[in-house]
Amino acid sequence: MSFSLCIKLTRHLGWHTEKEGKEKRLKQAKEEAMAEIDQYRMQRDKEFRLKQSKIMGSQSNLSEEVEEQTQGKIKELNGSYNKCMESVLKQLLNTVCDVKPEIHVNYRATN
Repeated sequence: MSFSLCIKLTRHLGWHTEKEGKEKRLKQAKEEAMAEIDQYRMQRDKEFRLKQSKIMGSQSNLSEEVEEQTQGKIKELNGSYNKCMESVLKQLLNTVCDVKPEIHVNYRATN
């Protein structure tokens, strides 16, 4: 083998190995970046779930509070109804049963 052919072959093989090394480094960098992205995504997802559970928990507390207030108002209205029902019924019956017959002002006697 001639000297110039050996140099050319060495250069060619050296360039080829440099290219392969660069490809390997790029592939490794891509894999590392994907791993970092996955880790970051999992961390953000975990934070989101924590915030979501806090919000949903406070909303459930609000709904329980509203339910308690509603039940209290219903009890109050039922008590008021039971207390006033008898007197209102008496007034209604007195008004309906107290008949005072009168001739209406627009009545015309026909002869």
